[in-house]
This record gives sequence, structure tokens and C-alpha cells, in this order.
Amino acid sequence: MARGNGKRYDETFKNETVKYIAENHKPIAQVARETGVNTNTLHGWIKKYGQQPEIKAIQTFPSPEAELRALQKEMLDLKEENEILKKAMNYFAKSPR
Repeated sequence: MARGNGKRYDETFKNETVKYIAENHKPIAQVARETGVNTNTLHGWIKKYGQQPEIKAIQTFPSPEAELRALQKEMLDLKEENEILKKAMNYFAKSPR
């Protein structure tokens, strides 16, 4: 099965789109319709470019509760990644060379 429509976007467009989403607090689905970019693609861009300092600086939370939820989600993600790394470390430590 063919994947995607084969469109290529330059780094500047990707970065500016992620910045636009962060500044305007718009739903990703709406931005996807506005730009013609697939929602899954936008999620990937946010994951890749959203941690850059200039984008992180503009990401503000509308309430302390929203910030708490975001931090709790990040903590759960980090715990999950840590567990995966532990399992991988155990697997490679046990496997014969």
C-alpha cells in the first residue's frame, strides 16, 4: 500500500507550522485542514520541533490545571521510556555474544 501523497515540506515550513499551532492554541485537525497537511504528519512535526527553545517559550498553559496535566503526561511518558530502556538493557545483558 502506498504511503502518503509524497509531498515534501521544507524545514522552515514545518517549524513555522508548529510555532503557529503553539501560538494560536488551535486544534491540530483545524490546522491540518487549513494547511492541507495530514494530522499524523503534524503530530510528528510537533514531536520533533516542539521541544525547540523558541517554540517551548511560546507554549503557555491557559490554567495551572492544564500545566499540571501536561507535566503528568510528560512524567508518564518518561516512566514508560525508562521501563523500555530497562527491558532492553536486561535483554542485551543476558544475550550471548
